[in-house]
Amino acid sequence: MSEGLHYEEPLPINRAEADVILAGSDEARICETLIRLAYHDPDWRWVQDLCLRFLQYPDRSVRGCAVTCLGHLARIHGTIDAAKVLPALRTLQTDIALAGRVDDAISDIEMFVNGSY
Repeated sequence: MSEGLHYEEPLPINRAEADVILAGSDEARICETLIRLAYHDPDWRWVQDLCLRFLQYPDRSVRGCAVTCLGHLARIHGTIDAAKVLPALRTLQTDIALAGRVDDAISDIEMFVNGSY
């Protein structure tokens, strides 16, 4: 096991705090916030639309995090707007650095959301 790596359970975050962080430029905090929202916010559609917006973010790590969070939403909530999400994800499949994460998110959607593909 690598000494530098450890797992931290994502904690809930309120939307007011999330909005401040997401409006900033700290990519690590943006990713953490997207994950916290994907895990804990009950409004999956709101989080989905937020993640879709961050698929266009200039920083690749934030785009990758948004991709992963879309997969989390499908897994956690068992639903997602596949008609919106799948085409958006597929546009990122040509990015070699994100293709694996995109494939994982699409697999999560196919596995956990009935009739999404």
